[in-house]
Amino acid sequence: MLPRLDAIDRRILKELMNDGRLTNVALAQRAGITPPPCLRRVRALEEAGYIVGYHAVIDEKMTGFPVTVFVSVALHNQADADLRAFENVCLTWPMVRECYMMSGETDYHLKCIAPDVARFEAFLRNQLGATPNVASVKTAISIRQAKREPGVPLEIVVQ
Repeated sequence: MLPRLDAIDRRILKELMNDGRLTNVALAQRAGITPPPCLRRVRALEEAGYIVGYHAVIDEKMTGFPVTVFVSVALHNQADADLRAFENVCLTWPMVRECYMMSGETDYHLKCIAPDVARFEAFLRNQLGATPNVASVKTAISIRQAKREPGVPLEIVVQ
């Protein structure tokens, strides 16, 4: 069982979600504690699995990927081996940035980014649509991103 988060742990996580490059001294100051216990808490949060990594948030358009497409994928068969096979092939596709197994009408929901619609269409025809066990694919091209909030809403206290 994971240790429960107290108010200081939640503050540390919130500050790191906002700025993963904070120094330990700055993080400790924002969390209202001194640097040594702050560092111990961060390490404990990492070891417990609350913090799974650090990364930079990159602007897709600035780096040449202005097209975001959400894709719903239905499979012919949903046996465990078939689901794992589809997930494993998704791991090899660079355009697929996120992959979620879903309940309901479709089996998977993918978030893809592409340099242009033509390149996405080629991926759709030559890779995704040609994948064994794929029964249907539905796409929705994003017009504009209205919100981007990484992490979790720690201000909603979960008991």
